[in-house]
Amino acid sequence: MLIFLSSSVPFLCKKIQFQTLIFPKTKSLFFSVMSIALESLAFAGNPIRSQKTLNSNASISPSSALETLKTQLLDSNHQPISPNSKVLPFRKGRPLASSSNIENCTPIWHLGWVSLAECKGLLAKSEVNLGAEGFVYLGSESDGVDNVVCWAIDVSDDNCLVGEFGVRHCSFVELRTLMVATDWADARAMAELAIAGHARALLEWHTVSRFCGYCGGKAVPMEAGRRKQCSNESCRKRIYPRVDPVVIMLVIDRENDRALLSRQSRFVPRMWSCLAGFVEPGESLEEAVRRETFEETGIEVGEVVYHSSQPWPVGPSSMPCQLMVGFHAYAKSLEIKVDKEELEDAQWHSREDVKKALMFAEYEKAQKTAAAKVEQMCKGVEKGQNFSADYNVESGELAPMFIPGPFAIAHHLIASWVYQDASNATDSSSRLKQPVGSQSSL
Repeated sequence: MLIFLSSSVPFLCKKIQFQTLIFPKTKSLFFSVMSIALESLAFAGNPIRSQKTLNSNASISPSSALETLKTQLLDSNHQPISPNSKVLPFRKGRPLASSSNIENCTPIWHLGWVSLAECKGLLAKSEVNLGAEGFVYLGSESDGVDNVVCWAIDVSDDNCLVGEFGVRHCSFVELRTLMVATDWADARAMAELAIAGHARALLEWHTVSRFCGYCGGKAVPMEAGRRKQCSNESCRKRIYPRVDPVVIMLVIDRENDRALLSRQSRFVPRMWSCLAGFVEPGESLEEAVRRETFEETGIEVGEVVYHSSQPWPVGPSSMPCQLMVGFHAYAKSLEIKVDKEELEDAQWHSREDVKKALMFAEYEKAQKTAAAKVEQMCKGVEKGQNFSADYNVESGELAPMFIPGPFAIAHHLIASWVYQDASNATDSSSRLKQPVGSQSSL
């Protein structure tokens, strides 16, 4: 992927490793990004998270924001009330988005925020409930003058709103599409992706948590949608958003300098990635890494080293609040026995082969294609284009393999291993600090 560095990049990236490429035909010199270590992975780094921070004066409590919202919803005179509010509509898990395009540049998507007044006007004649209980508090931000409270609302109950927003050149777009269309070097786009991911997770949780799991009573939103409570007076259980932890691990063969990558049947052709699996009750993260690796591939794992974590709101709607917890795991055995019910295949790959997969996968091409798709959708013309299938090597031939792009934690797990100094590959001091509970001798 080619990148032209700007002044904003150093603030986004902790470390970028470069390899110089010279193209014979033009004798031009370019820098190709080989390894990317972002300050925040995709869907993390949300700038309007609802918690008040020590360095933020813009944060507004959910309770005060909710009281203001109720007043604004009842106000028929459209008198300005502080703080202002803006709303992000969702339909079937898809946030409203718009797209702008400067001539000869890649289209840029934006979240389709609408003012509360506009939202009231659009929903007044719809089948969507306009009560305060239908809004979910996301946080607040400053517009430079005043504080603005950010809300999300699910408008899936009314199909006519698709056309209403279409007139405004807005469309409800799959979050995965927006994820691929996001330029990871664009701070604004990464922030908006994180906001959309947080909002989708909360709204999906509200959808799947309509009743109390204790008594079956109706669960009603509380604290501006941050939690629910059973309406049964004899129960009154508090219900909080669930988080589903998933371990994702790059299994490494130190002795032969290889990594274990796998394929699932749902993957696009030639894509390989890390192993992953849900954490079971009563086990540590390290135990989950060892269990999942053995169950899926028959490989025994010893040392488990924490790498990073990533919210993942683009999984199944029944599990809207996944948290990917990434590890490097070091193999004690090497013979692969693939569980065909879980995986299509799993193979050891040399460092050089994985490095080529990182070099040749045209993530920039995928991003531009997805951004163009979003623009077409916002114009009302959706093309049935597969933007993740055509990853080519520089010669124009199909790459033998590629890995997920920089929007996925798998990319960073793999890249951090590939570009560590091979001579230090077995030196534990060159790796990240091991979490409490890791055992190198197991």
